[in-house]
Order: sequence, then structure tokens, then C-alpha cells
Amino acid sequence: MSSLTTSTPRRIAAAGARTKDAATQGVHDAREWAAPRLEDAADAVTASVAPRVSSALRSTARQIKPEVTQSGNTGLRRLLSWRWLLGAGVAIAAAGAATAFAMRRRYAAATAEVRDDADSPDDEAAPTPQSAADDTAQPEVNGSRSASKPRQ
Repeated sequence: MSSLTTSTPRRIAAAGARTKDAATQGVHDAREWAAPRLEDAADAVTASVAPRVSSALRSTARQIKPEVTQSGNTGLRRLLSWRWLLGAGVAIAAAGAATAFAMRRRYAAATAEVRDDADSPDDEAAPTPQSAADDTAQPEVNGSRSASKPRQ
């Protein structure tokens, strides 16, 4: 019985290999037969069914699409966007006017400050044109001036 047990696994392996080869050939033959038929079916569906399906989908889309009215949301959105833009423009204009007003006040204050500094006699050590001319003359005595140069 030992010869029988050693030949059985070999026979099973050979039968398995033959079965595998037959199955592989069968799958190949089936794929070879089915491929052209699937291509023909795809062409037939594209030519006949697809336009009908596409048409049905478009018709359904047109039926469920809401109608656009003049007083619909689109107009409200447009109105709100114009109001928002107008409000933003007014806010920007107000900010610009406030900035211009503040800059003008600042300029006026700086100019007034410089003018006040120029008018105040803080620097009395500097001679004025009249005081420079008086340096050469003697003080008045009895209503008449005497010159610093002696008379000849």
C-alpha cells in the first residue's frame, strides 16, 4: 500500500494542474466571446438609450427649476448689495472728511503757535533797527539831541 499512497498525491497534483489549465482556457475563451458583445451593447446604448436618458434628465431639471421673478431673492440680493456698497461709500467719505478736518485743525493750530512765538518778545537781547540807530545818539537833554561827534 505504500506505492499506492505515494502515487496518489502525484496524481492529484497532475489533475489539479490539468484543471487549472482548463479553467484558465475557459475563462480566456469566455472573455474573448464577451468583449465584442459588450462593445456592441455599449454602442447601442450610446446611440439609442443615452439620448433618451439625457433628454429625460434635462426635461426633469427644467420642471423642477424655480421660476425667476422680478421680486424674487435675486432682486433682494442685488438691492442689499447696492445698499451695502452705498453704505460703505458713505462711511469711507465720512472718514475722509473727518481726517481732512482734523488735519486742517492741526495745521491751523501749528500756524497760530508759530505766529504767537514770532510776536512775543522773548529775545530782548537782539537789537531792533531803531535801537541800533539810537546807540550813536546821546540822550536828549532839554529837548535837544546832542551828537556823539564833536561840532567843529
